[in-house]
Amino acid sequence: MPGMTDRPLPEGSVRPVSAGGEPAGGEPATGVPARGEPADRATADVWAALGGPADLLEQVSFHGPRDLLPSGLPVRRLARATVAVCSLAAAELAALRTGGPVPAVRVDEGAVATAFVSERHLTIDGRAPVNFAPHSGFWRTADGWVRTHANYPHHRTRLLAALGLAADAGPEQLAETLGMLSAEQVQERAYAAGALAVAVAPVRTTVHPLVEQWEVDVVGGEAEGSAADAADAADAAARPLGAAPVDRPAAGVRVLDLTRVIAGPVATRTLALLGADVLRIDSPRLPEAEDSHADTGFGKRSTRLDLAEPADRAVFEDLLATADVVVSGYRPGALDAYGLAPDALFARRPDLVVAQLCAWGWTGPWAGRRGFDSLVQAGVGIAAHETGPDGRPGVLPAQALDHGTGYLAAAAVLRALTDQRTRRPGGRHLRFSLAGTAAWLLHGIEPEKPAEVSSEAHEPVPHEPVPHEPVPHDPSRWLAGTDSAYGRLRHALPPVGYEGAPADWSRPPGRWGTDAPVWL
Repeated sequence: MPGMTDRPLPEGSVRPVSAGGEPAGGEPATGVPARGEPADRATADVWAALGGPADLLEQVSFHGPRDLLPSGLPVRRLARATVAVCSLAAAELAALRTGGPVPAVRVDEGAVATAFVSERHLTIDGRAPVNFAPHSGFWRTADGWVRTHANYPHHRTRLLAALGLAADAGPEQLAETLGMLSAEQVQERAYAAGALAVAVAPVRTTVHPLVEQWEVDVVGGEAEGSAADAADAADAAARPLGAAPVDRPAAGVRVLDLTRVIAGPVATRTLALLGADVLRIDSPRLPEAEDSHADTGFGKRSTRLDLAEPADRAVFEDLLATADVVVSGYRPGALDAYGLAPDALFARRPDLVVAQLCAWGWTGPWAGRRGFDSLVQAGVGIAAHETGPDGRPGVLPAQALDHGTGYLAAAAVLRALTDQRTRRPGGRHLRFSLAGTAAWLLHGIEPEKPAEVSSEAHEPVPHEPVPHEPVPHDPSRWLAGTDSAYGRLRHALPPVGYEGAPADWSRPPGRWGTDAPVWL
């Protein structure tokens, strides 16, 4: 698939909307909210990459405060575009399943900004989780900087061992050791030991050579010419879904969730919001941070199966036999030994939607490396781009690569479900990477204009926007409280917005790994 920066804007994809909610020079667009900003180039580009009909972009409008997610890079535009295409894909599927028109999409930028830092807003019985452990962060090396990720105990243990440190070594000892090594030495020692550290790369003027762009491919289902072709297409036909309410366009869709750590869980959390039956499956031998699950487990169920054990594998195969979607978030090839490579899945189920997410892309020397949002920011030049006045590398105002990739993946799944039933049968193979999203942020989105502000009233912001003066963002409007198995949660509300969209998830997160491995 061409890079996002190479894709032209679809003709007619962005049409101005008048104050009366009527597209200029066209028929009235029923329900399009007045005074909103229409879809921008970033939204149109990613919608085209997902194969979305260009004319549906007329349904999109942005509302609310503009001075959010401040950065030297267009993070706000990335965030709102990914949520917009997810909302539009949900609206498109809703129209198919209700038999009505495609609902208008209204993206509230305050809701988007709040959701993109959902892990920071989470509290559990008043306690704020720790998102980064003491051994995670930026560290000076002999020749520059390195970024480490040691939030999981096994990653911390491996990092310290790779550097010849005792298992109980503290951050001060870690800093002293790192200061005697080059950034690349730390990076390669960590990689060899299964730990996580990446040298902070300089700002790049071109796309990182390790980055591969997103892919959205149809698998089979052409059905041309022969009876054999028609039979193949019949085998690839997706399970009928029938009617569904507008707030649950994915109702009845069964999703096997094989993801971890923000990007994949955000994607499946969003599918659950829209009515899908999402069952997350983890290995009982791989620990999970339950605070993270408390943030991303909304709407889903969670179980543990050891695919190396015959009994558990049989249970998994039964689940797969009637699944509609498989979403995985592991390194390329990590699940192949269990028969979960895309080709193996399509051989058994030619109608599946298979969505894969990874850190560094699908080919090249880094494809098999572990990675997280913070490490990709360091490795592709974002951290250097955000350097502060003291020369220390910086970070984006949100883990935008994780969240953005999550909403993109959810949008692609929703589009695939619609496309299978309206255009071409067959499976769908969807690939996304954090590094691909980073490349789009760095090179594919028009930079923000200085002091860009909104001319729209956006209650309940305490002050009207003044040029060159950022508007304070009060997230309280987009936060809610709910009781859960973990205790009382304060959490960010979902940012998906279209006429009739659900305002919140149908269920809070249950305890990680405690649900029965069955479909509802």
